[in-house]
Amino acid sequence: MQSVEAILKQIQNLYKTYGYTKFKMNKFEEYDTYVKNKDFLVSDKVITFTDTNGKLLAMKPDVTISIIKNTDCEKDAVRKLYYSENVYRVTKGSHSFKEILQCGLECIGDVDSYSICEVLCLAAKSLLYISFDAVLDISHMGLVSALLKYSKINEQSISKVLNAISEKNIPELKTICDEQGVEESSKELILKLVLCNGAINDVKEKLQDFCVDELTTTAVNELKEICENLCDFPFAKIVHVDFSVVNDMNYYDGIVFKGYVEGVPGGVLSGGQYDRLVEKMGKKAKALGFALYLDMLERLFTESKEYDADILICYEDGVLPQAVFEKVEMCIQSGKTVLVAKDTQDKIKCKDMIVLKKEEK
Repeated sequence: MQSVEAILKQIQNLYKTYGYTKFKMNKFEEYDTYVKNKDFLVSDKVITFTDTNGKLLAMKPDVTISIIKNTDCEKDAVRKLYYSENVYRVTKGSHSFKEILQCGLECIGDVDSYSICEVLCLAAKSLLYISFDAVLDISHMGLVSALLKYSKINEQSISKVLNAISEKNIPELKTICDEQGVEESSKELILKLVLCNGAINDVKEKLQDFCVDELTTTAVNELKEICENLCDFPFAKIVHVDFSVVNDMNYYDGIVFKGYVEGVPGGVLSGGQYDRLVEKMGKKAKALGFALYLDMLERLFTESKEYDADILICYEDGVLPQAVFEKVEMCIQSGKTVLVAKDTQDKIKCKDMIVLKKEEK
């Protein structure tokens, strides 16, 4: 199985072939940049320090916000950027900060149907580089938002509703709807949306059931168009519609998605259309992107590592360095990985071992 580093290299080359330019950024930004959009962050805990000029700076906990801040967004053009950066934040299940390698891409500007399909295509291909046993779940925050608005769910309960939707917690949703006095027909629509999931070909025709007003109809039409476009793509079999994929409605207003691979609990890829974040940061453009959390893959590949190298080369006292080097080069040229040690060591795991004796040249 490949290493995380090898997969990262393949994924970066993939993004390059689609015309995405690498974006390089500083390790830190002004803290104010993040505090204004803390709800957008995976974790609201940020490492801060005071610069020599008295400004409060933060070790970057997120890449997307930095890219939007430092990129000229043109409404009639598209900026396509990819990145491979370390971010600094508290991870789930941890109570300490970690330096996490993250890669992804952003498409900013005149984002249209093709742009959305291209980003979803690259997300799916990224997952398939990791494992052929992968799933990309897509949803639409515009439809979720419009349906909650139609059902007259008050703003104070939105976060509770979204959390229940993400967990597919039907009893909790029923309780919230009953407490809010939601009409029975609207409640049934919300519950039906949560349970509406499956392959894009199977789900796309069911979406018409959620067209109850102008807002829901617009969102349904957008999602149906995306599904119909994706049906002919070679990776379509790994794409599913699942409305439990939700994000903060203050930032996301269109397509949202999560990627999963066998052997890793939780999503390894997350993305969506975050036009409202761009607008909130004072820029007029649409934006779509995703991040691949490489730290979640470390355990997958570490656990599957059987050998330190293909061949262990050991040499006795008196063997000339040139002789060792020649043997190493010969093995490498045959396509093998090589580890050289003075003596055999039980802790080193290799498929084969070669021992060079003093008389060997």
